Amino acid sequence: MNIFICDQAFQWYKEELQLQRGDYVRFFARYGGCSNVQKGFSLGVNKEEPIDAAVTLEKNGVIFFVEQNDMWYFDGHDLHIEFDEKQNEPVFTYR
Repeated sequence: MNIFICDQAFQWYKEELQLQRGDYVRFFARYGGCSNVQKGFSLGVNKEEPIDAAVTLEKNGVIFFVEQNDMWYFDGHDLHIEFDEKQNEPVFTYR
């Protein structure tokens, strides 16, 4: 599993979460919502430091990661974070 994030989505997170070099952003499975990889669950996002990171992506000094205990959610898919200009927000796709 890998994480990919486009420049526009990165910029959105940087502004919304007030990210600076050295900060961490966690993607995690949360109960509720919907996704096309796990019914009844959706992807949560939080600014926090890792405990047991399984996958990381460094972009402009910010580390995006998924913890080992959340790997089941992705079911072997890569996480692609793109940007929807009409909705003005990031969009998750799983490939």
